Amino acid sequence: MNLSDSQTGGRIPRRVSAMEAVLTHLRGAIERGEYAIGDKLPSEAELCRTLEVSRPVLREALRALQTMGLTVAKTGKGTFVVANTVEDPTFGDYAASDLLEVRRHVEIPVAGYAARRRTAENLDHLAHLLERMERETDTTAWVAMDTLFHLAVAEAAQNPVFRRVIEEIRDALARQSAFLNELGGRREQSNREHRAIVEALIDGSETDAVEAMSHHLDRVETTLTDIVRAAGTDAPLEGGPEA
Repeated sequence: MNLSDSQTGGRIPRRVSAMEAVLTHLRGAIERGEYAIGDKLPSEAELCRTLEVSRPVLREALRALQTMGLTVAKTGKGTFVVANTVEDPTFGDYAASDLLEVRRHVEIPVAGYAARRRTAENLDHLAHLLERMERETDTTAWVAMDTLFHLAVAEAAQNPVFRRVIEEIRDALARQSAFLNELGGRREQSNREHRAIVEALIDGSETDAVEAMSHHLDRVETTLTDIVRAAGTDAPLEGGPEA
């Protein structure tokens, strides 16, 4: 069984990575009961051999299963199934629902304050970050800049407590960003949403900044919800790996 990259259906077709294909296959097997709660998944070596994928690809998929709350890894023992449905993914120390709730209460008003209080230096920093993000093609590098972007918006609000809050959830934000980019193809859309936020800050419009950040978080929630609700069934896979 060769789980190579392929096209997937939807409003905007996008390529399915090898990791996503492996994740979809394993998630489907768990949701269909092929691996019951309490069962141990086959070894990494066996899964790599069966699915014809590299160990790094498989390990990314196994990490995603854990994020979704379907499995747990026990050192020296293997990976075990602990649930057969996805409810609330966990990013680091925080559940997705808790993270989003806090982000709405913090980052939306922060964007408004930033529109009123930002300095020329803040705007230059944000514009530079945005330009780098729009040019970046490496997901890992982009995710790192994504967290820096949200920190920079908090800094522009000129209240150190806001930055401290974003710092506290920074690791969770990075994990969530990587998850949404890998499984939801969020990068280009996020760039557009970030640009709208920066433009509102440049204009000094509190209303537009609040609206832009609200829209950004709405899209994060929608993508996350789509991933959680997605049926874990295998799609026909064909074609070669992306460059």
